Amino acid sequence: MLVFSILEMFKIGVGPSSSHTVGPMVAAHEFVTALERDGSLERVGRVRTVLYGSLALTGLGHGTDRATVAGLEGNMPQSVDTDHVNTIRQECERSGELSLNGTHRIPFDYAHDVVMDVWHRMAAHPNGMRFQAFDAYDNLIEEQVWYSIGGGFVRRGSVEDPMIGIHDRPPAGSAFSERDDDSSIDTAAVPYPFTTCDELIALCDEHHMNIADMVWANETAMRSAVQVRSELDNVWRVMRRCVQHGCNTLETVLPGGLEVPRRAPKMYARLASNSDVLGSDRRRADAVLESSDAAWVDLFALAVSEENAGGGRIVTAPTNGAAGVIPAVLHYYWHFVDHAGEEGVVTFLLTAGAIGYLFKRNASISGAEVGCQGEVGTACSMAAAGLCAVMGGTPRQVENAAEIGIEHNLGLTCDPVGGLVQIPCIERNAMAANTAINAVRMAMLGDGTHIVSLDQAIKTMKDTGEDMMAKYKETSRGGLAVNVVEC
Repeated sequence: MLVFSILEMFKIGVGPSSSHTVGPMVAAHEFVTALERDGSLERVGRVRTVLYGSLALTGLGHGTDRATVAGLEGNMPQSVDTDHVNTIRQECERSGELSLNGTHRIPFDYAHDVVMDVWHRMAAHPNGMRFQAFDAYDNLIEEQVWYSIGGGFVRRGSVEDPMIGIHDRPPAGSAFSERDDDSSIDTAAVPYPFTTCDELIALCDEHHMNIADMVWANETAMRSAVQVRSELDNVWRVMRRCVQHGCNTLETVLPGGLEVPRRAPKMYARLASNSDVLGSDRRRADAVLESSDAAWVDLFALAVSEENAGGGRIVTAPTNGAAGVIPAVLHYYWHFVDHAGEEGVVTFLLTAGAIGYLFKRNASISGAEVGCQGEVGTACSMAAAGLCAVMGGTPRQVENAAEIGIEHNLGLTCDPVGGLVQIPCIERNAMAANTAINAVRMAMLGDGTHIVSLDQAIKTMKDTGEDMMAKYKETSRGGLAVNVVEC
């Protein structure tokens, strides 16, 4: 049995999509790194990228082509210049060249060297991509297949992996397991291994520990305590900076052609006219779990989601499409809970990460695989768990809050209008953030006893995703994506 670090549920990245922007950039970077490592880079005269399935169908709206090219340049999501990603196509078309891995310049025909195959998908996963490198005589030097499996996670495949028609159902047994990733380690390396929530709660009972302390022990068995704390502090720092920028940006319209207005700046000005929570950093004890502060929660979620839609720097939590939920609930804790502090933020993130790990391991966080229930639904469950923990909830109350968070997002489709992470994605983040807070209210009023377990809800989400028609799973060929255009 293998496990991966909880910290991988929170990646510093760039908008608008973890599976369609972050993952492809990482995969392209891995491809050129392999060329460099094998000593083949200087022989390359041309590169070609083919995007399949959901990556092709919504790739232009998600910036998949631009992210892939940026990865071929040697960029990574956590450090790439976001302005450069937004203009990279124009730059390549103007010069007719690409700087492969930042050192080797080659001719590059953007329109022909980045191919969107909207008719096929890889049988193993709907987010498949193929990279090819040729020499000056058009002989194939290297070919790799990669999958972007949600949340910025990538998995290398085989060039022999089968393809199917875009509307065909994958044959039984064709999909790879998401349980074990390239970054996984053996459970012998951690003191408290778990693969289900039932196992996690049993460990908490046995060792008289809460979820966050147990996860901390596992993480510090894999790396130093200083490194773990530094990474968690950086996640919180980027989340705060994202909210601040989203509230204060001078940009008024999101890119992509839908002319969706940014609402966070005006909303912030209106709310701050009575009490500037962000400006004063004041916490109000009387606001703990009060619904009157829902407008601020909406603002926090909108600010982050609009930054993501605009291609800004965000934290995948656990995906970009759901990146506004956890920061919104964390900001609610930070600004409106009297005892809030840095240690509480750490507890929140560790607890939320444990829940996200269960979804990633036992179901999926990919909208292209299970719909938006795997993105916003998972984020809602994670946020509810984190908030319940810092509000003093027991492990069983935390599990209860997490279950409520996902149960009421089951069946949520992914049907972005125009292939953009804007409608209904942005508002959906705000709704889920408030749902998470309400889930904590209900869980804290009980003792953690409930009928449907989180493990059962996660399995239901996975089963529902498998039954869901493909057009409702990040293809922009069903739901709002079709009806809004026709109206």
